[in-house]
Amino acid sequence: MKRIGGILLATCMCVLIGCGQPLETIKQENVEIKIGLSFDSFVVERWYREQDAFISKAEELGAEVYVQNANGEVGRQEEQIEYLIAEKVDVIVLVATDADALTPLVKKAKNQGIKVIAYDRLVKNADVDLYISFDNEKIGELLAETVTEQVPDNGNIIMICGSPTDNNVTIIEDAIFKVLNKTKIKVLHKAYAENWLREVAFDEVSHWVEQHGAIDGIICGNDDLAGEAVKALAEYRLAGEVCVVGQDADLAACQRIVEGTQAMTIFKDVTKLAKEAAELAVTLAKNEPVQTKQTINDGSYDIPYRALTPIKVTKENMDEVIIDGGFHLKEDVYLNMMDKE
Repeated sequence: MKRIGGILLATCMCVLIGCGQPLETIKQENVEIKIGLSFDSFVVERWYREQDAFISKAEELGAEVYVQNANGEVGRQEEQIEYLIAEKVDVIVLVATDADALTPLVKKAKNQGIKVIAYDRLVKNADVDLYISFDNEKIGELLAETVTEQVPDNGNIIMICGSPTDNNVTIIEDAIFKVLNKTKIKVLHKAYAENWLREVAFDEVSHWVEQHGAIDGIICGNDDLAGEAVKALAEYRLAGEVCVVGQDADLAACQRIVEGTQAMTIFKDVTKLAKEAAELAVTLAKNEPVQTKQTINDGSYDIPYRALTPIKVTKENMDEVIIDGGFHLKEDVYLNMMDKE
């Protein structure tokens, strides 16, 4: 896990922990816009990158950002949202721990005139002001299509999905099965990683191989889970023999792809997502209209929706997408390959 960089320490923000009280507050002068940025946790590598990008863009636009980390605990995130409401922030940008549990607090914030952006994860039945994420249906399709390309048509696979309280997991899973149902590939086992705990993948894959033997493919909810799946396969000398797919284009995943132990990942330009979210948060804080080309139904309401396009990354287009795009350095991606030369 990466450490929070200097940009975080330099930002004008309020960092909250545990009980929801401010650990440190550094105030900007003449700040008129206050934004609460509430993260589920920092278990996944990408959130650090997005945090820094969001804060940088928000500050550039003259806003003060209150950053919070719930460490995967719904109750803690509820306390922190209550704090943001009490602080009378203009906008709450929320990476929800639970798609359903936070609905009452989102409605409470909106009733008090606070705009709410659901960031990357939709909050159900809450009528948020905006949902910004990636095209999760497309993500599911890309994961499944890679499996259909590399696994025999009558092959057997297992799925290690993400947290069951993350609405994206359901969307992606449905899209995966829309593709797989057109083939003879069988999903023999499916598990969920509560709070996106990566160790679940290691345990599930180890148990499956020990009890049932080798499989043809593993669809993982993200690259953290894919890494643990590959680690489990390596213990049975199966790494590189099984098609493993994930998403997020984590550095370790990119390294596994060029080494041949992971088939693909999905690149999501999270820096662009975070900066766009910051711009939209400031726009909403100014009570200016936000233009979107589509909506998404949260169960009760049609929500304005910004969907960025995900990109499939394999060994063949790694340099073009990841390295030339500046997401990771070439020497980092190929680090382990250079060691073998």
